[in-house]
Amino acid sequence: MKKDTEFLIKTGGRESFEAVFSLMEQAFPQSERRTRQGQAALLEKDVYSYRILEEDGQFLGFLGVWDFGEFRFCEHFAVNENARGKGIGTKALLRWAGESETPVVLEVEPPETAIAQRRIGFYQRAGFTLNSFSYWQPAMQPGQEPIPLLLMSWPGALSKEAFRRCRDCLLREVYGVSPEEFLHP
Repeated sequence: MKKDTEFLIKTGGRESFEAVFSLMEQAFPQSERRTRQGQAALLEKDVYSYRILEEDGQFLGFLGVWDFGEFRFCEHFAVNENARGKGIGTKALLRWAGESETPVVLEVEPPETAIAQRRIGFYQRAGFTLNSFSYWQPAMQPGQEPIPLLLMSWPGALSKEAFRRCRDCLLREVYGVSPEEFLHP
């Protein structure tokens, strides 16, 4: 890999699934990803796609993204272990975010651990804002519990109303749950 990495970001589909899912299994705990079947089913949705990071035909990583018109959601983002520490993640995130003026949101763990603090710092250095509104991610797989998270947004903070619209859309479209039933059981 070249020292000053020049990589492509391209839209991927079924042909990218195995590489994406393999990296997803390495980079995310089971509670933060779907089953293989559940992840593959997302490729049937028009609002979901993979953005593949590639250099000289080598898979470097991916962004799993949703485009809802009013905002975009980066659900998963990972760079291969051997490509980390070279600025690829920051460049990829900024390139993707800059493809459109549509705002971007993503989920992060609260800053209660060193790794969560580092992750939040990474996104803040890329221009994202940490929003303090209470947010829970529904269980990704049967038998799991919801996870307390926070939303980060680009290019600026979310208003309370924008947060509510984003949260409700994510609950409905990404996690397949009714906001009313999930928030008020």
